[in-house]
Amino acid sequence: MKEFDDINFSVDKYTKELTRECVGGSDLQQRKKEIEAYNEQTSATLKQTCKKNYMQFIQTAKEISHLESEMYQLSHILIEQRNILATMTDGKASSHLKADSIEAETGSPATDDVENSHATRAVKEMVQGFNGNLEGKTFLNEGALIELDANDYRPIQRVFFFLFNDVLIVCKVKHDKRLEFLTEYDPKKIAVINIKDLDGVKNAINIITPDGSKIYQSITAAGKSEWIEKLEEAFRFDQQKKSKKGQAPQPPGRGKQQQQPPSKGATPEKMPTESPSDAQPKSLEDETPEWLSTASEELQTLVAQRHFEDAQTLIKRTQDFLRLAENRKKLPLAETIESKVKLQEQKLTNVLIQELSNSHNRNLQIALRAAQRPLKILVEMGRSRQASATLLKVCTVSLRVAQREARRNNAEISELFFCDLAQVACDFLSAFEQQPACVSALVVWCNAELQYFASQLIKHYLTKGTSLEAVAKCVERVRKPATKLTEIGLDISYHLEGLLRTTLESLIEESKQRLLDAVGRTEESWQPYNLQTKSNLKRLLHELDSLGIDMRVQTTGDTWLNLTQSTLVFIRQFLQLTEYCGCLAKGEALMQSVEQLLRDLFLAQHALKPPSDMAVDPNFVMKNKIFLVDNLLPIAIEKFRQISGRQCESLRELHTKLSRQQGAPVPRQRSVYTTDVF
Repeated sequence: MKEFDDINFSVDKYTKELTRECVGGSDLQQRKKEIEAYNEQTSATLKQTCKKNYMQFIQTAKEISHLESEMYQLSHILIEQRNILATMTDGKASSHLKADSIEAETGSPATDDVENSHATRAVKEMVQGFNGNLEGKTFLNEGALIELDANDYRPIQRVFFFLFNDVLIVCKVKHDKRLEFLTEYDPKKIAVINIKDLDGVKNAINIITPDGSKIYQSITAAGKSEWIEKLEEAFRFDQQKKSKKGQAPQPPGRGKQQQQPPSKGATPEKMPTESPSDAQPKSLEDETPEWLSTASEELQTLVAQRHFEDAQTLIKRTQDFLRLAENRKKLPLAETIESKVKLQEQKLTNVLIQELSNSHNRNLQIALRAAQRPLKILVEMGRSRQASATLLKVCTVSLRVAQREARRNNAEISELFFCDLAQVACDFLSAFEQQPACVSALVVWCNAELQYFASQLIKHYLTKGTSLEAVAKCVERVRKPATKLTEIGLDISYHLEGLLRTTLESLIEESKQRLLDAVGRTEESWQPYNLQTKSNLKRLLHELDSLGIDMRVQTTGDTWLNLTQSTLVFIRQFLQLTEYCGCLAKGEALMQSVEQLLRDLFLAQHALKPPSDMAVDPNFVMKNKIFLVDNLLPIAIEKFRQISGRQCESLRELHTKLSRQQGAPVPRQRSVYTTDVF
C-alpha cells in the first residue's frame, strides 16, 4: 500500500494496473478488502494524530495563558514602579518629605492628601475617556484584575480598578497597555461575594453592581483578600469618618466637677432637672444587645464572605428575638432593626437565587450537587416556591443540553432522558419533602419536558417515510424506561402515548399503503420455488424457523419448495410485520391501526390470482391460499398475542371466515380421447 503515500499517485493509473494484475473477481474482492483495511488503519492513525495535536494545542494554550498572566503581573509591577518614581520626582522633594514625616508623627493627614493627589493625577493621565471629578476623594486601592464569564468562567478582558472612598473606576487594559475608561460605581451600592476556589478558577470575587453580577479574578490570593477588605472599607468609610470626628473626651478635672454633688446652698429649683423622656431612651438603648444592634452589618459581611448558613442562622435568631412582645417593648429601635434585617434577608435570597441559577452544568448530576447548598438554605428561609422554580429551570437547561449531545453522538436518548427525569424527581422530592405544595410544580415541569422530548423524538426519529421496523424499535426503547418512573409515583406512559399517537397512526397508515402497493405490483409465475442450491434452501428454512414456522413439509427434492416465491416472501414479511405490530399494540391507542394493517395486507395477498390467459394448475393456486390460512394465520395470531399481551380479534375473525370459504380443490382438466370408429 505504499503507492497511496506517493505524491504522484494517480487513481486511474492504479486502477488500470490493478485490473491487469488481478485474475477474476475473487482477486479484486481481496484487493478491495486490503484497501478498505488500509483505509480504516489510515483513518484511525489520523484520528490519533488529531487527538495528539489537539492535546498539544490545549497544553500550549494553557502555557500561553500562564505567560499572559505573568506578563500582566509584570505590567502591574511596572505601573506601581511608575507611581513610585512619580512620587520621588515630585517638585517638593526633601522639604516636603521632612514635612510629611513630621506631620505623620503628629497625626496630620498631609500624607494622605499627597497620596490622593498622586492617585488623582495618575487617573487623569493614564485613563482615557474619564472626565469625572476626583477632588476631595480619598484614595484606597488600585490594581489589575481579569473579568471572567459568569457561565463558564472564561476570561473576557483585563481590567484595572481605581478605588476611592465613594467611587470605583473600572478601566479596560488595551493591547498597548493603555487604560480605557469603562464605567464607575458607587461602593455603597455594590456587594462583594467571595467565590470559593474551583477547578481552574481561583482567586475570584463576584461583584454585584446595579448593572448585574460580574466576576473578577485576582492574580494572587493576597490580592483577592486585599480587594475584599478595601471594598468593605469603602462601604463603611462614612461611618468610620463620623466615628473619628466624634466629640472629643472631656478633661478629667471637668468631668469630676460635673460629677460632684450640688452644694448645700443650692436649691432644688436651681438644680438642672432631667425629663423622663430624656432619661428613658438612654436606659432603653443600654438594654439593646450588642449583637442585635450590629446584626445588619454582620449579615452583609457574612453574605459577602459567602457564609450563607451563618447569615441565615443570624436572621432567624434576630426574627425570633424581635417576635417576642416583651423584647419589642424594651427596644425603641426594634422596627428599624427589623426593617434592616428584612432588607438583608431579601438580599440574601437574591444572592442564593443567583447562585442556584448559576449552578447549571452540562452534567445533570453536577448541577444538582451544586444546587444542594443554596436550595437547602432557601427552603429553610421559606422561599420554597422561588427555589423550586429556579431549580427546575436549571434542570431544564441540563436535560436539553444532554439530549442535544446524545443526538449528536448517536447515543441512546430515551434511556438518558427518563433516567435524568427520575433523578430530578427524586432529588426534588427529597429537597421539598416538607413542602407538598411544590409537587404540583414538578408535575407541570415533567409535562413540559415530556412534550419537548416527544417533539424532538418526532422531529428526529419519527419522520415521514420511516420504516415500521424503526418505528417499533423507537417506541419500544421509549416505553421501557418510561414505565420505571412508576416506581417513584410518576406515571407518564399514558401521556406519552397520547403525545405520539397522531404521528404513529400516520406512519402506520403510510406503511400500510406502501406494503399494499408492493403486493399489487407482484409478478407471480405460479410455479414451485427453486432455490438452486441446497445451502440456499437450508438457509431459508433456518430463517423461517427463527420466525416460528416450519416449512420442511413443503420441500420436494433437493432444492424445491412446493409454494410460490411470492408466497414465501410474504410469509417472511408478514411474520416480521406481526412482531413490529405486536410491539406497537402494547399501547391500547394503536391497537386498531395495527390490526387493520395486518388484516388488509393478508387479504391483499390472499386475493392474488393468476391472469386468465395464463395456463396454471388451479390446485397449486389453491394450495398456496390454504397454506396462508391454515398455517401462517394461526402462527401470526399467536405471535401477536405473545408480544403484545392482547388478542388480535381482527385476525381471528378473518381466520374463521376464510376457513369456511375454502372449498375442495378443483380437479385438473384432462383431455378425453374421442373417435368416430366403432
